Amino acid sequence: MTYPQVKDLLAAPFPAARIAWKPQTLSRDRSSALMVAFVDARTVMERLDAVCPGDWTFDVKLFPGQAGQPPTARGRLTVLGLTRSDVGEAGEGEAGTLKAAASDALKRCAVHFGVGRYLYDLPRLWVAWDEGRRAPLDPPRLPDWALPEEERTPGAAHVLGALEALRAGLPQDVAELREVYRHLRAALDTAERSGRSQEVV
Repeated sequence: MTYPQVKDLLAAPFPAARIAWKPQTLSRDRSSALMVAFVDARTVMERLDAVCPGDWTFDVKLFPGQAGQPPTARGRLTVLGLTRSDVGEAGEGEAGTLKAAASDALKRCAVHFGVGRYLYDLPRLWVAWDEGRRAPLDPPRLPDWALPEEERTPGAAHVLGALEALRAGLPQDVAELREVYRHLRAALDTAERSGRSQEVV
């Protein structure tokens, strides 16, 4: 078994139930929040165990926080003979522990192997925020492309495949690409106006 043989399995989307959300930024009036998706270290380890059991190791060096700074950790993840390293940071407050720093280092190292990397490609999601509960009013939803095949909306795979085929057929010349975009934008605007007029009727 080699990394090229399993890289797609490592990078595959996780079930929606394994994705957690946290606020990255709150609006000034704290009524909305920019949410970011993440997976915990246990989920990352389960993916590594499922795809390449016995063929991965993780080494970490811990650095206790100094002068009020949270702890950090430098991790080295080796998967099928390939090693990647990265630095993890502990959060503030109760989460600011050496264990949290080590977990963050593992997750960041795993991203180098594709594990959870797609989460960085999610669109920015602003949602209504309940400051009293410190939670969103409605949890964000993942787009179809960020879900495992069995959790996607029926027909989504066909649409995604069509989009990929369209992308492969696009011209390489920038001027031609701009012309294609202009026509596509006009078609989308026409479809949107048509949809609104039907709603009015």
